Amino acid sequence: MSELSIRDAGLNDIPALHALIEGAYRGEGSRRGWTTEADLLGGQRTDPEALAAILVDPKQAILMAERDGALVGCVLIADRGGDTGYLGMLSVDPELQSGGIGRALVRAAEREVQARWGARRLEMQVFWQRDSLIAWYARQGYEPTGETCPFPMHDPRLGVPLRNDLWFVVLARELASSPA
Repeated sequence: MSELSIRDAGLNDIPALHALIEGAYRGEGSRRGWTTEADLLGGQRTDPEALAAILVDPKQAILMAERDGALVGCVLIADRGGDTGYLGMLSVDPELQSGGIGRALVRAAEREVQARWGARRLEMQVFWQRDSLIAWYARQGYEPTGETCPFPMHDPRLGVPLRNDLWFVVLARELASSPA
């Protein structure tokens, strides 16, 4: 298997990014992996317009992981101000999950929020129901902060709720004083 390369996504990457993200989070195909949200939400996870807005915002970026020129994963990073960065929308092709791609993207996200925005802390939001995903992030060094955030239940651009008890727990990790 060839080396994984990670780079910033550009506007030309939106069709491939959109397909990857939707395939990792929604629909029956997402059930091939272990990170599906198909039991929590229907509809879309994002849309090309939202991805374009991220890519033109200097306080956000999407990192793409490629192997042999094929997109295999991505992660959103953002500057939350102060010394805090944000990680979200971590997506790995469901057939390639559990192979280290997600871990590599998380580490790249940590380095990039430090290098770009001087972040010393990285936060994320995970549905409270996602015990296995929360446990995976804990193995990566992320801990619950005790904070929660509501899911925007009435915004179909983010998904159509399949249950009424959707909200996020906030996880965070203090980053090393210099990028790893």
